[in-house]
Amino acid sequence: MRKVGSDGVVLALVAAASTALTAGTASAAEVQRSAAGTLKDGTAVEAITLVGANGVSARVLTYGATLQSLIAPDRDGNKADVVLGYDDLADYVDHPNYFGVTVGRYANRIAGGTFTLDGKKFQLPLNEAANSLHGGGKGFDKQVWRVVSVKNGPVASVVLAHRSPDGDSGYPGQFDVTVTYSLDDKGSLTIAFEGKTSKTTIVNMTNHAIFNLAGEGSPMGATGHRLTVPAATYTPVDAKLIPTGERRPVAGTVFDFRSPRVVADGIRDGHDQQIRYGQGYDHNFALDKGLTAKPELAARLEDPQSGRVLEVLTTEPGVQFYTGNFLDGTYLGKKGHLYRMGDGIALEPQKFPDAPNHPDFVSARVDPGKPYRHVMIYRLSTTR
Repeated sequence: MRKVGSDGVVLALVAAASTALTAGTASAAEVQRSAAGTLKDGTAVEAITLVGANGVSARVLTYGATLQSLIAPDRDGNKADVVLGYDDLADYVDHPNYFGVTVGRYANRIAGGTFTLDGKKFQLPLNEAANSLHGGGKGFDKQVWRVVSVKNGPVASVVLAHRSPDGDSGYPGQFDVTVTYSLDDKGSLTIAFEGKTSKTTIVNMTNHAIFNLAGEGSPMGATGHRLTVPAATYTPVDAKLIPTGERRPVAGTVFDFRSPRVVADGIRDGHDQQIRYGQGYDHNFALDKGLTAKPELAARLEDPQSGRVLEVLTTEPGVQFYTGNFLDGTYLGKKGHLYRMGDGIALEPQKFPDAPNHPDFVSARVDPGKPYRHVMIYRLSTTR
């Protein structure tokens, strides 16, 4: 791994470009690079901060290609960090909880950690009871990614790369992947995942940011937010949180977010077995738009108190809605905040959970010569 500061020419060019842009073009987005610490083996970790002219900024760690912070102004211009996480690198390493990380190779759950491709069965590590979750425990969120490039201008960006070898955590094929974070001056953070495989494999990547639009650690949590999800059906789960294969209509249930609905209205409705299984919401919604070539709306989240609005767009056919049900006060987050159930909301665009074991779900198969691609957007704005 390249150590921070070892490429002095690159860092100098970035600094010079950033200075020139600040002096000559106030509206241009900027990139800032800094050291974020080192791992126990001495590997250096960088932080790359993308700064937009409208007050939105995003800080990305090379460890896990992690969105460590996302700062946005409220309706009165007051800024706050709207994603849960940690202040220090050591906490991401020692107390992993997927805060803002890049998830892969396969986001969400695979039943029994097994799947079959072309008649051959593959076994993944089990890291959630009988399931393989988010890559099996040593996924992309626990790797140090390489900085390929950074760019200032109307859109500030950083490209990160990682090579997952053939057989990594049981997945077939060498998978070479990049994650590009891009921030414009209108408050849109685009995250693009692209990869190529040497053998047929399965891929399902997303970002696992957990949002509180009132500001992470705010005492009222995030369950007072209003959520809209343009999905007429969702995929119910069994007691192990694995999809049953059914696509169930949301109409008449606490899963109907086709019109704005306060999250708290259904999060503790024990009349619905699905809420009891998830201990709240932890479910995939089958988006009406399906799989698309360009990102389209997957969810809209609004905090009435601050006026902040988050729109999530994606090319993928599903979005996992998770209400932080396993946050139990043992996680000491940013600024010493104790995170508890409902303190944040994740909206994770993706293929459906356990898709490799459900032929009628959109396939997660990736073949040589046919690159993987997922583009998602976090679009921030305010409303009165």
